[in-house]
Amino acid sequence: MSNASAGSLSAIRIGVDLGGSKIETIALNRDGQPLDRRRIATPRGDYKATVSAVAGLVGAVEGAIGQRGTVGVGIPGTLSRATGLVKNANSTWLNGKPLDRDLSEALARPIRLQNDANCFAVSEATDGAAADARVVFGVILGTGVGAGIVIDGRPIDGPNGIAGEWGHNPLPWPSDDERPGPACYCGLSGCIETFLSGPGLADGFRRATGRTLTAGAIVDAAAAGDAAAASHLEGYVDRLARGLAHVVNILDPDVIVLGGGLSNLRMLYDQVPQRWGRYVFSDRVDTRLRPPRHGDSSGVRGAAWLWRPDEPSPR
Repeated sequence: MSNASAGSLSAIRIGVDLGGSKIETIALNRDGQPLDRRRIATPRGDYKATVSAVAGLVGAVEGAIGQRGTVGVGIPGTLSRATGLVKNANSTWLNGKPLDRDLSEALARPIRLQNDANCFAVSEATDGAAADARVVFGVILGTGVGAGIVIDGRPIDGPNGIAGEWGHNPLPWPSDDERPGPACYCGLSGCIETFLSGPGLADGFRRATGRTLTAGAIVDAAAAGDAAAASHLEGYVDRLARGLAHVVNILDPDVIVLGGGLSNLRMLYDQVPQRWGRYVFSDRVDTRLRPPRHGDSSGVRGAAWLWRPDEPSPR
């Protein structure tokens, strides 16, 4: 990505959340207050149209506000350090493309591009649930399982661009009935994502009971007194505790923030910390587990915060 040249501090930060089904933008002032927000459908399968759509949204935001801003973009993938091209995106028409360069040209300014889980972590570390923390691990528990690492307010992506790819490690300390684990689309078996994603929760319930329910329906059934659903959620809590204990043993973050649809499961915030001490290599666990402050807005807000308020605006 291009380096910013010296300039004045920009009054606004524009974030773009480039998803598979929608493109969302937000403009934040220097205090993090939203000034404008827009959303359109993603031109699925059409790379050039996607670049044009992002440029059009940013132009519309700036036209409405009357100011030019910095632009950060979150995508469901990352940039290859070897080629500079997008890789690992489930929006497959982005893969193999120089998206950061093409967006920079279309917008006539440098842009910053990060994985969407990194953007989530940046948002919660900047002015969200972990704003008081130095080391933050931001987890997505949704259709997939991902994570981002933020240290001193900045996302860490590593030489391979995959820091935080927690979901594609094996479930730690598996029981006999968890081995070898479900097949994962990455080509391996037993990945954390196959157990802790929404579809993974539903698939595990189907295998255990023969009943087909969505993750949300399992939660509702457990609340209504369904013993099988309640037992399955207990197993989910223990697997999440093991998975996050693995993170604590390696990264030792100050705060772990949960995002994605399953982050709304309130029992996690009480029960996971009660269980993870068994697996953490310490006499006590001071890491805090928190729900997101900004909810579904965290990704697009984090993209905006890829340019920090104290940085000069690129010209």
